[in-house]
Amino acid sequence: MELLPRTPAEFGSARYWDRFFRQRGQRSFEWYGAFPELCPVLHKYVRPRDKVLVVGCGNSELSEQMYDLGMCEDIVNIDISDAVIRQMRERSASTRPKMSYLLMDMLQMDFPDGHFQVVLDKGTLDALLTDEEQATLAKVDQMFAEISRVLQVGGRYLCVSLAQAHVLKKAVEYFSQEGWVVRVHQVASSGDKQQFVLPVFVYVMTKFRKIPGSAAQILEICPEEQDKPMRVESAERLVAAVKDRQHYALLCSQISKTPCREQVSLDLCDKESGKPRYTLHVVDSPSVKPSRDNHFAIFIIPQGRETEWLFGTEEGRRQLAASAGFGRLLTVALHREQHYEGMASIQAELSGKVMELAPPGLPARQQVPFLSVGGDIGVRAVRHCGSSPLSGDFVVEDVRGDGTCYFRRLVFLQNRNVVQSEARLLAPTPLPGQKKRRKDKKKPSPTEPPGAIDKSYLCCEHHKAMVAGLCLLGGPNALPGELAVLVVGLGGGSLPLFVHDYFSQARVAVVEIDPSMLDVATRWFGFSQGDRMQVHISDGLDYVAKLAVEAPAQYDAIMFDVDSKDLTVGMSCPPPAFVEKPFLQKVKTILKPEGVFVLNLVCRDAGLKESVLATLRDVFPLLYARSIQGEVNEILFCQAGPAGRRGPAELGERARAMEGALRQPGRPWDSSWALADMLQALHIL
Repeated sequence: MELLPRTPAEFGSARYWDRFFRQRGQRSFEWYGAFPELCPVLHKYVRPRDKVLVVGCGNSELSEQMYDLGMCEDIVNIDISDAVIRQMRERSASTRPKMSYLLMDMLQMDFPDGHFQVVLDKGTLDALLTDEEQATLAKVDQMFAEISRVLQVGGRYLCVSLAQAHVLKKAVEYFSQEGWVVRVHQVASSGDKQQFVLPVFVYVMTKFRKIPGSAAQILEICPEEQDKPMRVESAERLVAAVKDRQHYALLCSQISKTPCREQVSLDLCDKESGKPRYTLHVVDSPSVKPSRDNHFAIFIIPQGRETEWLFGTEEGRRQLAASAGFGRLLTVALHREQHYEGMASIQAELSGKVMELAPPGLPARQQVPFLSVGGDIGVRAVRHCGSSPLSGDFVVEDVRGDGTCYFRRLVFLQNRNVVQSEARLLAPTPLPGQKKRRKDKKKPSPTEPPGAIDKSYLCCEHHKAMVAGLCLLGGPNALPGELAVLVVGLGGGSLPLFVHDYFSQARVAVVEIDPSMLDVATRWFGFSQGDRMQVHISDGLDYVAKLAVEAPAQYDAIMFDVDSKDLTVGMSCPPPAFVEKPFLQKVKTILKPEGVFVLNLVCRDAGLKESVLATLRDVFPLLYARSIQGEVNEILFCQAGPAGRRGPAELGERARAMEGALRQPGRPWDSSWALADMLQALHIL
């Protein structure tokens, strides 16, 4: 500890360095970056006949190793410490006759202009640029000016650095403004325990003549795992890219030493496009008793299933890890914009990177298994990409679910882990009397999903609960007779389609603000309009307000399933304006006295949620609630008067009677759920 400076300013003091090297003696001192790690980068930019200047050489073995390896012999080393220069001359005098050591200040060098092809700096800039005070920055400018002066045009300044943000930014801005090409290499780690957790970088600044009005600056980064440099558009982006790699190194260091108390998430990006290719979650299970073979496993989530509860939520991943029986499970989600050949190619691509996230105590050369559902990577086929001024970018994709079922999904890319709408696809069936000749028999491709929409399928638990809420309507019959329903929010259209198809006397009006969604629902989700189904392209707020004036008390049921585009609010469904008291009073106005208003509420802000519920109670005296298990959604059923209040037993009986009436011979029905089950957890607020 006594070797460390009392203040950062001492790093620029010859007296401090004399004392440092006298106390350290003959032992070489490497701040960071061992020669075997630096050698691949140095080989790219140092040629055997180059004249090389090493600034701030200290007693590092770097110059000696370059000389002994035959990389270069004409090496001049300078330092401001007389003690270290005497040491190094004595150490190399007899064995390295072409290499010299000079006592010299790099801020005032005696060399002529353009004297060197390479200037090498290992940690010197980091030691000098300890702060951003004006005096320090002036010294750095002087250092850069001197390096620029003594370098030939086409020469390279190689700076080995830990790349603190202010150091990198200063170097990049200075030399890029001078018209130099700037490239940053990340040095590959040897895998041994290092003195520094942070990765080491080499800035390569190549000198070009500054031409007034010349083209834009050239800035590149070369990550350790690839040789091909990636172009970046600004110094800020370059600093950010380096920072990402530093954070990753810190993360790897942290989780290699201690178990993760919380799940860690990170993206691995495509080398060419820079877009996310894999999303990883590190999940530790302290309850798993360790043995030699259960330390670590990789789980590849099948394409299209990353939004499922088991894979897309913290609790789901925790259960997955516990059931898999590994101390650490790394889940890997595949991105829709990327192409994947298969499990073997993914394993080959990830095998090196995922081992950096291995848990503490993993035995050496331990075989780490790659797991998945059914042993493959699933099927995802993007059918349509679109963009809307209101909804942003979106995709329609077909995915294979658990087993042989295929599903069609609408996903808004601003919230890509949430499925906006989903429909189940039907397997093609031959026409009655149609026979396939044996020679025409063609085995269907496992990657080619069927096309027809199963209109009996409701993917969302909250849609099922909303349909079950129609049991709250009065009347002695199992099915209500003529039924007027208003649905605000179309999406893929599965909710209004179900009401239209299964309630044969229902007249359904749908309000949708985004015309693109009507096109998507019609083209891709089997939605169609007719005498009993009309879509109105309008803001739901305006449409309801207009009806409240022109046509009050006309709907038996009003259903709100409309998402908010403002992700900064703690309520994602509906937008806040839809639950303000004046608007809710308009909703009550267009609802028949015995009607039901059904609202899908998704609110993570507890205070905001309580405020919404209080407002609803003020407007609607009778308020039922039904939470959706495993989700934030809560379905609220609102009625204008307490006279229609029904107990759980009566609601269950009405639901069973309604389902019996809806199940008609020849009409498909999804037997995986029951209307009565949707009302079991219903309670009155």
